[in-house]
Amino acid sequence: MAAVGAVPPAAAFVWLAVAQLWHDRAEPATATLPWAEAIGIELSFRLDALSLIMALLVTGVGAVVLAYQGWYAPGASRRDTVTLLAFAASMLGLVLADDIIGLYVFWELTTLCSFLLIAGPGRTNDRRRHAIQALLMTTLGGFAMLLGLVMLGNAAGTWRLSGIVAAAPTGAAVDVALVLVLVGALAKSAQLPLHSWLPAAMVAPTPVSAYLHAAAMVKAGVYLVARLAPGFAPNPVFVVVITVAGLASLLVGGYRALRADDIKLLLAYGTISQLGLLLVLFGWGTRAAALAGVALLVGHALFKSALFLAAGGIEKTTGTLSVRELSGVGRSWPALAGAGALAAASMAGLPPLLGFVAKEAAFTAFFGGGADTVVLAGIVAGSILTVAYSARFYWGAFATKATATRTATTRPWQPVLAVAVPALLALGLGPAVGALSAVAEPYAATLPGGHGDTLALWHGLSPSLGLSALVLATGYLGYRAAPRLRRLPRLLDAQRGYARTVHGFDALARAVTGRTQVGSLPVYLGVILLTVVAVPGTALAAGGGVDGALRPWDRWLQLPLAAIIVLGCAGVLLARRRLTAVLLIGSTGYSIGALFLVHGATDLALAQFLVETLTVVVFVLVLRQFPAGFAGARPGGTFRPLKAAIAVAGGGFVAAAAVLLSSQRSTGTAASAHYLRHAEDDTGASNVVTAILVDYRAMDTIGEITVLAVAVTGAAGLILAANHAVRHFRPPRHRADELAERVSKEANGVSR
Repeated sequence: MAAVGAVPPAAAFVWLAVAQLWHDRAEPATATLPWAEAIGIELSFRLDALSLIMALLVTGVGAVVLAYQGWYAPGASRRDTVTLLAFAASMLGLVLADDIIGLYVFWELTTLCSFLLIAGPGRTNDRRRHAIQALLMTTLGGFAMLLGLVMLGNAAGTWRLSGIVAAAPTGAAVDVALVLVLVGALAKSAQLPLHSWLPAAMVAPTPVSAYLHAAAMVKAGVYLVARLAPGFAPNPVFVVVITVAGLASLLVGGYRALRADDIKLLLAYGTISQLGLLLVLFGWGTRAAALAGVALLVGHALFKSALFLAAGGIEKTTGTLSVRELSGVGRSWPALAGAGALAAASMAGLPPLLGFVAKEAAFTAFFGGGADTVVLAGIVAGSILTVAYSARFYWGAFATKATATRTATTRPWQPVLAVAVPALLALGLGPAVGALSAVAEPYAATLPGGHGDTLALWHGLSPSLGLSALVLATGYLGYRAAPRLRRLPRLLDAQRGYARTVHGFDALARAVTGRTQVGSLPVYLGVILLTVVAVPGTALAAGGGVDGALRPWDRWLQLPLAAIIVLGCAGVLLARRRLTAVLLIGSTGYSIGALFLVHGATDLALAQFLVETLTVVVFVLVLRQFPAGFAGARPGGTFRPLKAAIAVAGGGFVAAAAVLLSSQRSTGTAASAHYLRHAEDDTGASNVVTAILVDYRAMDTIGEITVLAVAVTGAAGLILAANHAVRHFRPPRHRADELAERVSKEANGVSR
């Protein structure tokens, strides 16, 4: 099933490669599908240089991983294959989407698919717990991103991502929006301090890690930053946030990779580190850095997916991923060791692989002095760590160790082929990187910088080449010193921080609900009313007064009816018996119906009288099962000053809001105009409100009555059942009484 699932992404890859690589890329291909035209929302897709590169990675690596899945888990359920395909489609939609809403929908679809793939069938606590962690962190980041994108769209006056970038707005609100968008990007790409979900997600099967957490999903945040960089790289907030988070992730991720004993965990921290470098390259906003970013984007997808697939093959044949237990895998399985060596060498940046080209281009992009030098120093330090943990991975996975005994017992060809395909591509793209540079050029040209620089394997004897040699030599020394580094304290244990944060929110939730969810309906209603009065009431009070003069009344009959309503509500507060309260409430309802009559809304008044009569009758029937008086009624009545004050404040707010908001309406809406034109012809009613409630919303009104009838019937059934249980309840006899009765019976039997 998984092998068959590899066909759709493989076909998409071939189509993109053949039909698009030789297509004129001067103008991007676009397509638009209507979605919610009434409010201006549509699905817009755009295929340009950047989205083409990402689409090729998503489909190409997806095809390899799905084919590998057929060997790794031959009995895998159709659910896993379908979810992987759904993820591939969602990721493809994400990189092609050009509108904010479409981007967010595909963004969250990838999150959902990731959750399902990490959790699997949900039979183990670890997989469920870590799947929830990934879901929480990436979803919360997605919410922040959506809010930021909406703010950017409003500031730019368009919902198209390409339009926002082309006319990038500025201002304080835009700075806030950029921070929100970058929070979502950092969470998706597992960057500090939102990175803990990625190492935890390594409980997922290796094909999932190779695809989602190395080549595709974690690249979504990088892609979003790259997409926004042409418009917002001049913004200091954008550059500072990306650079600080990226360099921190580059260094901390590399350090943690050196300390890992599990080779999948080592690769996960290495992914965090490499993604940090990618964010720095794309976020810096220069042409040279963007070209280096494209080379590393492709190179990382190739070598990291190959290394994850190699780790899966090792785990499948040896039963372990621990560097302390693996020994002699390279000697017993030389084909896999050779393919893994190519991928590890590309990750370390050895020539002539694509990883070397990307690293040298990254060094070259920051030979500018000033702030560039600081960033260059961070990239060099991170690259040294990359060389060190690349060597540690290869040693831990394939070397022969005297203290370890687990080795490969079989040598299947399927994982070798799956690892060799991306590894050989990384080898071939090193000398042929000019083709990749040509594909990336339309995107790089949108950024400032010289137009002469291109990606190449050999630029002659240059400072970048010297830095590369220094990084390789120092990185090897760092690998040799790794055992001593393990004695150093662990930095930024994000998993512990996440656990403490979750426990803290749990404790806060228990404390809040323990004090607010007290089982009292008056308390709940009082909190709701006070919140309404405090929040929108404050805004309403500061919003201004009434336009025009207010009339106290239109007809004198409104005065006695209003008095009956007020007295009825006040009487409910003083009532000591349930039936009295129900009748007083009914008087307010009938008076409101009479007000409708005064205004000429006969049909509406009849509907009000019908509903009110039904309500009073049902209440009376149900209340027959209750005691006549209210529980805890005092001789002086049940008046509660605090409750009355809250009720008066809530009612006063609603009344004031109705008057103020209706007075601010200057022109009618399209719906109002439609009702005014067609109400009399459609319904025969001269009152528009009557036509809306009785005719246009007839089914809604019937539904409300039905819901009320069902609720009352259920309440009556519960009350009758409770009364029956009370009448037939026999209190349990005390154990001592039962023992005494048994002894008495036995004694009587003996005496007889």
